[in-house]
Amino acid sequence: MRKRVVITGMGCISPVGNDIPTMWRNITAGNSGVDRISHYDPGDYKTKIAAEVKGFDGSALFGNREARRMDRFTQFALATAEQARQDASLDIHDGNRDRIGAVIGTGIGGLGILVEQIQVFNERGHSRVSPFLVPMMIPDAAASMIAITLGTRGPNMAVVTACASGTNAVGEAVEVIRRGQAEVMLAGGSEAAIIPVAMAGLSVMTALSTYNEEPQRASRPFDLNRDGFVMGEGSAVLVLEELEHARSRGARILAEVTGYGTTNDAYHISAPSENGAGAALCMRLALEDAGLNTNHIDYINAHGTSTPLNDKSETAAIKATFGEQAYQIPVSSTKSMTGHLLGASGALEAAICVQTILTQCLPPTINYEHPDPECDLDYVPNTSRLAPVRHIMSNSFGFGGHNATIIISQFAEVVT
Repeated sequence: MRKRVVITGMGCISPVGNDIPTMWRNITAGNSGVDRISHYDPGDYKTKIAAEVKGFDGSALFGNREARRMDRFTQFALATAEQARQDASLDIHDGNRDRIGAVIGTGIGGLGILVEQIQVFNERGHSRVSPFLVPMMIPDAAASMIAITLGTRGPNMAVVTACASGTNAVGEAVEVIRRGQAEVMLAGGSEAAIIPVAMAGLSVMTALSTYNEEPQRASRPFDLNRDGFVMGEGSAVLVLEELEHARSRGARILAEVTGYGTTNDAYHISAPSENGAGAALCMRLALEDAGLNTNHIDYINAHGTSTPLNDKSETAAIKATFGEQAYQIPVSSTKSMTGHLLGASGALEAAICVQTILTQCLPPTINYEHPDPECDLDYVPNTSRLAPVRHIMSNSFGFGGHNATIIISQFAEVVT
């Protein structure tokens, strides 16, 4: 029989809290993490808002010297991985480190340090560029630093599939365990791209919301008046473990990853196909991988970015996958509160799905005020809702046409 993969620990650094309990309290309360940008003066930028991480001090966690040698996205990932390790009560030592690995997704990686050092290069010359520039900017820096710091010598890699990266990272880590190359994997995503040049690039694409007057109402997935996504930042990491290994060490099992699917639209570099065909195929593959039918899914955590194209396309994909049953399945977008963490979003949403199963509480889509005739499903508007939940589908879609879906299920000793 195929190896079963369970979740035994989680951690997060997010716009709505820098640990899982705080994040979950804010999510279920419908509290937004969006506000005016404080990382830099947004001046005359069309978009002046973002979902920033608050109260994170890398120097306090790692010391000034080590913090200076890591981009912010790596600091997020390392702090989150350690949270997850502690939550899982996972002791890493010489007897198991070869069978523990990490897959960390990111859409952009160390863009902040790259921009900083380009300025140094232009203003002070090539000899003043930091010798840590390249190892700090590369997308695999987060996964590598987790291995170096925690001492994990198993499979280790970065996944870069734009905004699908976090979900792909979880799915690919599951596959590593299933094929027997590791017994434990730290999997998730990290992003820190609230910097002027990234915001400028997305702004001129008209991808970002310009609802600057009331920041906390700006991210409004599936609402008729949505005008773009709100940039977020942060990280989430899950400890994934082969079931028998988790049992052997008496680990607390939070949930199980039962299905994974990934596809590409093969359509456009930045726009989803309007009929959602690639996303629908991805969802079907995840269901098939989990051995589930459409009527098993109790809740869908949507990609739900709050852009006019994405929300319409995802709604169409859900309908194509579930048919009339789509109208009976609660769907919500927690990006209405967290903003869009790009390559980290799917990982944070996976953690949210686990919390949904543990508490049997559906997170809301806040700021849902004006129904869109083309987005006509049950989006759990504005207020969280208690409901029986056993199987959850979580979707992530990214620039380049990348699609990733995972299914997270309530753990049962015997699969029925």
